Amino acid sequence: MAARVLHARGAASAGGVLRRAAPCSLQPALRRLTSSNNRPREDSWLKSLFVRKVDPRKDAHSNLLAKKETSSLYKLQFHNVKPECLEAYNKICQEVLPKIHEDKHYPCTLVGTWNTWYGEQDQAVHLWRYEGGYPALTEVMSKLKENQEFVEFRKARSNMLLSRRNQLLLEFSFWNEPIPRSGPNIYELRSYQLRPGTMIEWGNYWARAIRFRQDGNEAVGGFFSQIGQLYMVHHLWAYKDLQTREDIRNAAWHKHGWEELVYYTVPLIQEMESRIMIPLKTSPLQ
Repeated sequence: MAARVLHARGAASAGGVLRRAAPCSLQPALRRLTSSNNRPREDSWLKSLFVRKVDPRKDAHSNLLAKKETSSLYKLQFHNVKPECLEAYNKICQEVLPKIHEDKHYPCTLVGTWNTWYGEQDQAVHLWRYEGGYPALTEVMSKLKENQEFVEFRKARSNMLLSRRNQLLLEFSFWNEPIPRSGPNIYELRSYQLRPGTMIEWGNYWARAIRFRQDGNEAVGGFFSQIGQLYMVHHLWAYKDLQTREDIRNAAWHKHGWEELVYYTVPLIQEMESRIMIPLKTSPLQ
């Protein structure tokens, strides 16, 4: 009898050792012996291994990334034009849009206006700046409703369009201010759809990356969306021609640190698109 008790105690002791140092092959069997009360804890611990940790933020990314010295708001417009109407569309835009740009009663500036050359075809792209932010945008929209020439322009334009969309943007603090430039140039609009929650990371990396792309004065402006399609980033570049674009982009890979920044920013992107654009004759960016 005593021998059986000692044998049982020895087995229990051995079992305790097995539970503390069980190899992987024994873990599934031992897990079934544990109480169901431990499972929620185990599940939550396992899930925590795969949940991306996000640092708490005490301010909106728009306040952290946008320029503090200005309160400008930007509007980016994409107009898909009927192919047979593109020439007429360009003509009325070049007649009407500069008048709004030059009128001091409108607190807005036409930054640039283009046709897409490579990318989505028969497309017009317009970039406006509103000095004073949302109140300036509201003021301009209200005044344009009373502008009979603009009302007629909109009616004529609507018959030429297949679709249109826009976004309201803020400017990254570390990018150049988009200012008029002489030409001839081609422009590249690179658009990035970021994964939600990654805008701060993108800004931190590109605050360093932009210095690698300043040698040829090709950086025009960098923006991120506030209204419209969210977590969108737009980088606007100017080049003499397509070959110059290729040479400048290739040269960046020979600069120490560029490849590391690309490596860390690529996982933040869900989709990306490049447009090569030609400015209209009345565009301040030539």
